Amino acid sequence: MVRFVLGPDGDVVPDVGGRLPGRGVWLTAEKPLVEKAVAKRLFSRGFKTQAGVPEGLVDLVERLLVDRLVSIVGLARKAGEAVTGFEKVKAHLLAKSGAILVQASDGAPDQRAKLVRLGEDRAFIGVLDAAELGLAFGRGFAIHAALDAGGLASRALSEAKRIAGFRPGTEVRVAGDPSAFGKLNDKGARAGLVQDIG
Repeated sequence: MVRFVLGPDGDVVPDVGGRLPGRGVWLTAEKPLVEKAVAKRLFSRGFKTQAGVPEGLVDLVERLLVDRLVSIVGLARKAGEAVTGFEKVKAHLLAKSGAILVQASDGAPDQRAKLVRLGEDRAFIGVLDAAELGLAFGRGFAIHAALDAGGLASRALSEAKRIAGFRPGTEVRVAGDPSAFGKLNDKGARAGLVQDIG
């Protein structure tokens, strides 16, 4: 789910952190549904007042979600709970049973497959590209990473689920469920409805 609020100028503002003050409406975190809400003026209906929709709102939501995930992975790195690089990730997966495998969506399929086989029963995040994953590690790019199990990894998985709704063809898998790929929604919203939370 993604929360939206009205800014002081009456324009819709994405509140991806869910902390901005004021009345909010929620949408399922899927790009086509946010596009539909924009096209059909569902924000005005949800806010029960005229709501302006800034140009590029859908892309802004995706960018903000990506920034949150990059920030969380970066925090995990600073806390010593994340590694990058093929050999380091391989060793991490072998040593830590709850580690989450993170791979760039645009990495070479044969290299990605080698690590995926090691972590078949683990949670998997594949929604960032190499440049975005690299940002989290202070590099130009990164293809492979692993996060220790725990609070930051859980937050990363939750954010990745939301991003998957904006990036068709990317993958997110929860631990122990190899079929749970793609658009996972942690709040179970009905598709496409703006939900007024008052």
